[in-house]
Amino acid sequence: MNDFNRMTRYARTTLSVALFAGVAATASAQQTQLAPQQQRISDQAIHADHSAYEATQGRIQALNDGGRPIRDYHLAKAQCWLDVSFHEYSRNDRSDFPQLALTESEKLINGMEQGVQPMPTDTPLVNNAKYLRDDLWQRLRVVHGSPGFMCAQQQVACGEVELVHAGNEFNQQQWRHSKPYIQIAEELVNDAEAAARQCAAAPAAVSAAPGPLVANVLFEFDRDGYRDIRTYSLESIDRALASIASENLQLQSVALVGHADRMQGRGFDANQALSERRAKTVRELLIGRGIDPAKVRYEYRGDTQQVQQCAGIAPRAALLECLLPNRRVEVRFEVAR
Repeated sequence: MNDFNRMTRYARTTLSVALFAGVAATASAQQTQLAPQQQRISDQAIHADHSAYEATQGRIQALNDGGRPIRDYHLAKAQCWLDVSFHEYSRNDRSDFPQLALTESEKLINGMEQGVQPMPTDTPLVNNAKYLRDDLWQRLRVVHGSPGFMCAQQQVACGEVELVHAGNEFNQQQWRHSKPYIQIAEELVNDAEAAARQCAAAPAAVSAAPGPLVANVLFEFDRDGYRDIRTYSLESIDRALASIASENLQLQSVALVGHADRMQGRGFDANQALSERRAKTVRELLIGRGIDPAKVRYEYRGDTQQVQQCAGIAPRAALLECLLPNRRVEVRFEVAR
């Protein structure tokens, strides 16, 4: 985990602890209204908003005190919506995002307080947040539908919220500002998958097959060699291999899928060849790390599966950086116990 993510998670944990202290729970089902953007200029208005956040945090604490566990999907999601709302409010975000995220938190709190069943599991793109990283959304959906979800609820809930948070930042200040929250979401997805696999190893679910470990190896624009791989993306490979060893999993096979971005034109034949070369490079990389060549298969899909659209991004350097998640080789380690 990089320093930014450590600091962000620490700051949010500190926020939650601070807001828990001395807060009386409030049972009101009415929506909390923050001060209008143009009025957030006085100590009185800011104090009132902080009191509103404290009251909302107190309601979450009361639900936990009443027996709903921290790891519960809906309690965790209410907390994460509250956290991102306060985070952006504290950063002086003058858009509707802090209010809308707070409202999403309160919707869940109201439902839990009233005993609503079933509770909703949708994650709206509040403030018209950009839909980013379809691959991460899909991985979260897989975990959500797996037997191991019971052990990964908190990570899934917060991963979904962070993807919306990232999409909001993308709309406001483009890729440079959304990237840190994408990184947080990536780590939460990896954590969710690991928690789900470990849950499947418990005696009550010993018959459940563990899900695959997923990694993405990213390449520089129009490049396909080992030296053209973004170094930090190799960490996802090493982390997956370390998880296989630490969880005593048996590697059955490795599936590689090569991809390219759209910069050369959608459907461009050269992108097919480029994505194949990238897949071959990663295959050789895995063999060099001791994986049996017979277990590694690959395919390639050119620019047909873009996970990051980056419409309207300029200049060219910013666009290339935004499109980086498309220049990837997806690695799926199929495992068994």
